[in-house]
Parts: sequence; C-alpha cells; structure tokens
Amino acid sequence: CHAPSAAGLWSMLGTGAATNSFADIEAARTILVCGANPTENHPVVGARIVQAVRRGAHLVVVDPRRTELAGMADVHLRPRPGTTVALLDAMASVVVAEGLVDEAFLAARARGFDAFAASVATWTPERAEAVCGVPADDIRRAARLYATGPPAMSFHGLGITEQTQGTDGVVCLVDLALLTGNLGRPGSGVNPLRGQNNVQGAAHMGCEPAHLPGYAPLVDARERVGAVWGVDVPREPGLDAMQMLDAAGAGALQALLVIGWDLLATQPDTNTTRRALARLDTLVVVDLFLDETAREAGTVFLPAASAFEKDGTFMNSERRVQRVRAAVAPPGEAKADWEILCRLAAALGHGDRFVYDGPAAIWEEVRRVWAPGAGMGWERLDAPGGLQWPCPTDDHPGTGILHSETFAGGEPRAPLRPVEYRPSPERPSADLPFVLVTGRGLYAFNAGTMTGRSATAALHATDRLEISPADAESLGIADGDEVGVRSRYGEAVLPAEVTDRVPPGVVFATFSDPARAVNRLTGPHRDACTNTPAYKVTAVGLAPAGAAAPRRCI
Repeated sequence: CHAPSAAGLWSMLGTGAATNSFADIEAARTILVCGANPTENHPVVGARIVQAVRRGAHLVVVDPRRTELAGMADVHLRPRPGTTVALLDAMASVVVAEGLVDEAFLAARARGFDAFAASVATWTPERAEAVCGVPADDIRRAARLYATGPPAMSFHGLGITEQTQGTDGVVCLVDLALLTGNLGRPGSGVNPLRGQNNVQGAAHMGCEPAHLPGYAPLVDARERVGAVWGVDVPREPGLDAMQMLDAAGAGALQALLVIGWDLLATQPDTNTTRRALARLDTLVVVDLFLDETAREAGTVFLPAASAFEKDGTFMNSERRVQRVRAAVAPPGEAKADWEILCRLAAALGHGDRFVYDGPAAIWEEVRRVWAPGAGMGWERLDAPGGLQWPCPTDDHPGTGILHSETFAGGEPRAPLRPVEYRPSPERPSADLPFVLVTGRGLYAFNAGTMTGRSATAALHATDRLEISPADAESLGIADGDEVGVRSRYGEAVLPAEVTDRVPPGVVFATFSDPARAVNRLTGPHRDACTNTPAYKVTAVGLAPAGAAAPRRCI
C-alpha cells in the first residue's frame, strides 16, 4: 500500500521513509493532510493533529470525503478521485507564480528549478479546476497557506498512493516541500502514515523484491549483504505481490507462502485473484486465524503468534524502532513468525543458515547488514521510546529529523521533478456513472481478520456504502437500503449510508466484511512504478438491490 511512498521519497531524497517525527506536529504552524484520514485510521496521530489545530495551527485537507479533520480545516480540497497530481501541480504553480518559494533554501538545497517552474506554469488553478473539480480560488488559498505559514508539515496516506499515479503523487508532495523550504527543519517534512504497527519495519527489512534489509537496493547491497549471509545473493529481483499473482494466474508459479495477508479479501479484482490462487499447486498460509485465503484456497495453515505473544521489534511510521515483549503465551501450536520461518528453512534443507536462539540474535544480524541501524543495540532498545534511525554508532542518539544539512549519500541538493498528470484508465461512463473509493474505518481494521473477531466487531456490523443525499434521492435509495453495486470486474451488495461525507458522484465503502466482499468490485489498474493497486478509483453503477439488481458482469 505504501510502496509508492518509499519509491517516491527514495527517488527524490535518497531515503524512502518519513522525514520527520510525530513530535514535530507540535512545532508545525501549517499541516497538510493529503489522502489520509488520521482520526479514524491513525487515531493517536490524528488526535495530535486535532490538538495542534486547536492551538492555532493551520490545516489543509485534500480528500474527496468530508472527514473529521476536513471539518476542522482552513481549506478542504475535494478533488475527483484519481486527479490528485493535477491538484498538487496547480498548488506548485501558485507557489512559483506568486513568488512564494524559499529562495535561500532553493539555492542551497535544490536543483532543477527553472525546468520545474516552466513545467508547472501550465498547471494554473483554472486548468486544474477543470480536471479535478476543485475551485481555483481554494487551490490558491491552500497553496498560500502551505507556502507562507512555515514550518509546514505534510502527512499522506493511501488516498495518494493507491492511484495509478501513486508514486508521482508522493513526488509532488516532495516538490512542494522543496519549493517552500519545508524539509530538514522541525515541524516540516513529508511523512507517510503507515497503516499498521510494523508495516514500515516489514518493508524496511527486505520484503520488497528489489531491496535488501535497510531498504538497500539489491544492485548496491547484494555483495555486502551476501558476505554476511555467506550466500550469493541473486542479481535480479524476484516478483512483487501483484506479479506473483499474475504468474500464478498464468500457470508460471506453483507455490506461494503468504504471511499475515488475507489475499482473497484484500487484493483487487477478487475474481481474478481467486482464479490465480486456484492454479497454485501449494498455498501455505501463516496467520493468527483461518482467514478467507486459507479457508478457500489454502493447502497448509500454520498458526502464528500475535504481537502480544512474542518478543521482537516494531518500526513505526516515524522510523522509531521499539521493543515488543510477550505478555501472554501463544495459544496451542501457534509460534512466532521467526520460529515458523526457521522451521520451514530446516524442512527445505537450509536449517544451517537459520540458526538463532531468539529475536536478539536476529536483531544482531540486522545490525550487521544495515549500517544506519548499527548503533541500535538490543539493550539500547530497552530505553523508553526506543530509537529512531539513522543511528549508526553505539553512542549515537538517533535521528528525529532527516536531511537537516544534506540528503542521503551526502548530496547537498535534491532534484525538483516535474510530474505530468495522466488521467486514470478507470473512468466513469453512462453505464457506470459513479466512482467508488475504498478505505479503512475506525472500528474495523483492513480486512477484519483481527477486528472481526474482537468485541469491537459490534461497532462495525458490516461494510456500508456511503452515498450522497442527492444521489440517493435520484436513485430512490433510503438509508439502510440494500444497494446492488457493479463494476467492470464484479458485483457486491451493501447497505446504504446516506451522508454528506461524500460528494455527488462518489461513493465510499470499507472492505472488512468477507460476506460483502467489496474487492470483487475493484479492478486491475496499478501504480506504474510499484504495481500498488489503484483501489481509490473504480467506476460503478448502483441500483436498489430489491428493485433492480445490477446487471451481471461477464
């Protein structure tokens, strides 16, 4: 989900992670929240943003929905789904045209300004208004607030990354920060809000095929890491998640190991995913519960211990590594992930390379292959709050703010990179006139693998389709009515929630109830750089389920 964040930040700044810390929220005078709903999906961070606004910080929110933070914002920009790049280009155009750039910062820390300025000059607010539907005057107000109210801090989420221009959207946010000098300073920066407690850590430890631990590119780190591991690390990257499913569907992949990921419930275009999983010879699922993927397509299920039942480390969105300690014993035969992987390695004949006596030993190996984390000794992580990387030596205090003097590799300047808006290939039509946006809610996390089995499940009985009052009236839909939803890829039926949180033409749904199977609706489009699915833009048709069921997709 956040691969575009890592890719965009890496390509611009040399480090694919948040530039600042959550503590900088208190120092920010202006906060830009783009494609994120922190009070529901990141409640602790969301509460800090709310408090900052109540103390007088300015707030700009970019989101098609009227979220809680949008209701508090100085400016709420509601772009048509899939048009965020056009909007951000227009904000950059205003900053340049009105002379709001930080000249001293640009001279010292950025390069390529002339070419960038010429590119965004064509993206006037009026041109952007025609594309994204946001009034030109609102675009100007937002740009002026961000540029003239330093320090300005931006947060973004899946509303940016889960588009066909997800990586481009992150690049646009970095461009804005460079133009206005909002990098390397307290209360500033570009900060992705990761969706779960160790997503940043998992990605950082080499779960993406083109990177090794430390998010080091394979081509740069293979020899160094291979020397520690005592193996010849492959020169070419393997397949990412979407490519593996493509290969399975084509009959070119025979076995798949899935850890903590309910593919059948969360991957887009469920019907295609189901066919791909069915072609596998072997599907091994490691999870806390028998999820939909294991239930329908699994060959072997291996029960895993939860975060409360194992020792280890978590790395959060602000690059902070903290110790995790078991509070209770795992139930039954459940084991920690590292134990499961070591036993699998032994069963495959490679147990000699997976000999560890616990998480501390594994962490020591992490330190050996990851220079920016070499100073994070296991004992040091016992300190309250852990440590933030880079932390290269045993006496280093950790780093709260990146890029204060130079960018990664000692580069003094980062590039400004023009990004041209490209329309999403997924477009509404006369037959499918609405745009579906999917996302998470406060009481049901993601696919509901965990929250669907907890007491809070009573607070989110099922997924609902948010629809505007005007659209509901035109279709004869009342609050609570079952609505048939169809796309080019599949169908679902959801109860309606009539609300002004969504504008006319846009509908929204969570995807946590397997019985509703919302991802039957989402399609195959992906970010061009990282293959992240474009969950935020799906053309759909609606009809009252009892009156006129939607036409079946063939």
